[in-house]
Amino acid sequence: MIRFPGKLAGGSALAALVATAAFAQDGAGAKRVMITGAEQTAPGPAVVQMPTALTPTPVPAQPSPAFTQAFPPPVSPSVSQPVVQAMPAEAPTVQAWTVGQAARLIALIEGIGSEGLDPKDYDVGPLKIALASGPSAELNQMASQSFAWLVEDLRDGRTPMDARQQWFVVDPDRDTFRTGDILAEALKTNDIPGTLAKLNPTHPDYAKLKAELAATSDGQAAKRKLIRANMDRWRWLGRDLGSQYLITNVPEFQLRLTVRNRIISTYRTIVGKPGRTATPQLAETVEGVVFNPTWTVPQSIVKGEGLGAKVIANPAWAKANGYVGTKSASGTITVVQQPGPGNSLGLMKLEMPNEHAIFFHDTPSRQLFASDFRALSHGCVRTERALELAMTMAILGKGATKDEAVAIANSGKYTKVALERKWSAYITYFTMASDINGQMATFKDIYGRDTPVLASLDKPRVRNRSAVPTDEVIVIEDDLRDS
Repeated sequence: MIRFPGKLAGGSALAALVATAAFAQDGAGAKRVMITGAEQTAPGPAVVQMPTALTPTPVPAQPSPAFTQAFPPPVSPSVSQPVVQAMPAEAPTVQAWTVGQAARLIALIEGIGSEGLDPKDYDVGPLKIALASGPSAELNQMASQSFAWLVEDLRDGRTPMDARQQWFVVDPDRDTFRTGDILAEALKTNDIPGTLAKLNPTHPDYAKLKAELAATSDGQAAKRKLIRANMDRWRWLGRDLGSQYLITNVPEFQLRLTVRNRIISTYRTIVGKPGRTATPQLAETVEGVVFNPTWTVPQSIVKGEGLGAKVIANPAWAKANGYVGTKSASGTITVVQQPGPGNSLGLMKLEMPNEHAIFFHDTPSRQLFASDFRALSHGCVRTERALELAMTMAILGKGATKDEAVAIANSGKYTKVALERKWSAYITYFTMASDINGQMATFKDIYGRDTPVLASLDKPRVRNRSAVPTDEVIVIEDDLRDS
């Protein structure tokens, strides 16, 4: 029998989540979708009991920040009316500047070190010379160009793509907050610093890192550079991560379930081993929860380790170990491990389609969560208390009621629960960040990803840089076997 602990850090995680989470009301009469397979199961399915306090009470979501009103995001068409509403044309990226506005821009550039950027990247010297000559086409051109570079670095990050190892996040901010529109707003309101400040990431850790940078002396050069690198990593993501999401920091070996930037519950994780099986950095969407999953065994094990031949030759052994094998006319053997306590995916996985075949899942080797160093997998992220996480997401995503979730988990049958309200999921890599207790901490650079980022800070800013990831997509068949 699996019983969730009544108290976690900060109280009952599930009850706290329900009490504090703010979810938009879904349409009346929406239907849940569950796909159940009559799979062979290992004996003795686990019995799950949910805390009685778990009673979801959705409340209306809060309005978006005021900045999105100044620079509205693209409007999504409704399902019943597939007409794409065209975005208005972007404002020109070169506009007229007054002497006073240009002077405020120069002052901002000279103080941009507080944001972890370098004033020398923005041609402040030539801009001062142009300003001294008064209003001119040259001043308009130079001020607009320096402003555009600031927008790019504050919005997208200064680090070029070739220094972002295994980074595959598509940042929506470039399209949502267009450079010309931001320039027009800054000049219209006559508030250059205030307009640019609104580009800063909304996650609380960015502000914490900025405060840490301000408190770190110039003599602590290595620490200052590490802070700057991790401030920039927040800019690589979308400015606003959304109202509800999962976020895991790989070097910390922790996953957070977050609502409006408030951590509701945390889970230890096991991540990819260093090398080709290192966990990549992604921003994906959890579309469903699979309870009692099956596991299709990779051919590297079926053929390479002889499992397929063993399963076909010894049906009694295969059944006892939860394996079902089939042999095609061409001789290819496919082996599927059925649901059960010994299944290599454990009791759940989160459905998160992506080209890397990376997802969150349970593990039968739960003793490994007690280790301090947990870079042990072949890329996927294994989570502690995974069934608790799965049921919480299914219930709050309105894929199942509490009673349905308990019944599904106890059934021992493969069941996929589609979520009406999807969850964003971020797999990140911060070597300086708030730990799960809210304290600023540093984490071991287990994959060596700091080196190119730190080196890029010592090089001139890359102009006209690409926004397309340059790294190879590595799809590793996760054999799920522990070292």
